Amino acid sequence: MRIINNSHLSYCTNIHSGETFKEVWNQLKEHTTIVYKKIETNTPFGIGLRLSALAAKEVLENNQLFDFKDWLFEHNMYVFTLNGFPYGGFHHTTVKDKVHHPDWQTRERMEYTKNLCDILSVLLPETVEGGISTSPLSYKYWYTKVSEIEEVKHKSCIQLLEVVRYMIKIKEQTGKLLHLDIEPEPDGVIETSDEWIDFFKKYLIPNGVTMLTKQLNMTSLEAETAIRTHVQLCYDICHFAVGYEDPEVVVGKMDQYGINIGKMQISSALKVNISKDEKQLAEIKNLLINFDEPTYLHQTVLKKREGGLQYYRDLKPALKKIDIKYHKELRTHFHVPVFTHNYSVLQSTQDDIIKTLNLWRKDPFTKHLEVETYTWEVLPDELKTDMDTLIFQEIEWVIQNLQS
Repeated sequence: MRIINNSHLSYCTNIHSGETFKEVWNQLKEHTTIVYKKIETNTPFGIGLRLSALAAKEVLENNQLFDFKDWLFEHNMYVFTLNGFPYGGFHHTTVKDKVHHPDWQTRERMEYTKNLCDILSVLLPETVEGGISTSPLSYKYWYTKVSEIEEVKHKSCIQLLEVVRYMIKIKEQTGKLLHLDIEPEPDGVIETSDEWIDFFKKYLIPNGVTMLTKQLNMTSLEAETAIRTHVQLCYDICHFAVGYEDPEVVVGKMDQYGINIGKMQISSALKVNISKDEKQLAEIKNLLINFDEPTYLHQTVLKKREGGLQYYRDLKPALKKIDIKYHKELRTHFHVPVFTHNYSVLQSTQDDIIKTLNLWRKDPFTKHLEVETYTWEVLPDELKTDMDTLIFQEIEWVIQNLQS
């Protein structure tokens, strides 16, 4: 919605419920137009659009895409990035690890992503590159053996490269550049920056060069360049913060290995310093239990006092294991408003956002900036405000930090 340093800043519409395209469109009419008015700017409003597999299929099959494009134009809006991570229901249902289903081993995931490519190639303005964020291949706790994880990576790589070939074709036919932005997440098959780099180097590049040189008659250099162009990183600040990865280190690694960052998702996790006082620990637990809700996974990482990390699949089992003798900090994958640092004795990982935005100000390493606090409906009541006001406040907070 704001263009800063030739880059686009908006929010992800996955904060709004709606799995059909009609529902999605109605939410944009009801909320996104209001947020735009609150911004009080005449510049075009970019949208980070979330479409389920059902909505993507509907907009293509029912010939609504061009009507939607016309509506965007009439309201001075455009779409520059799509969220293709959640395939199915994302609100008013138990999501948890289902958010990874179907995973990148399946044809369903590939075809869904191709549909998103077709949609974005029509909606994308002529001079803007488009990105589609997607899942970190699969959910690692669905597998018990290292060999099974390796098989997931191999099968997923082949499917991803088919999408790369599809994006190359779109670029040739329309002149529009699209990239697929893989989003590492706690407990995903790709979880850390090192796992992402390893997958990129050991799977995507060698397999992709072999495939593209044979099928598209490219040179090895042309093939590798195409892979690096069309497969990039979705840097979700919350996800890396939960794993205690420093933003400067993550961004530096991507630069070192020549891996592009296609999208920065500006998001904040919940954290707390663990007191050595039993009464204070009880207070911390009582506050944190309010964030243990049944819709989303809240992967949690405890930092030990002597060093090292302990990983838990959700918040509740981590709360049962906290020991004041051994643990010094807890971080959990619960997206909280980016403009708030403290919640009573709890904190957020807002400092990681500020560090990342400062890095970006010095060297804009991505053209897509997207605020992503999708948990509005499951936030504790004391943290809720009007949804449109929340979105506006988050965007304004980011702008202020970029301009300070």
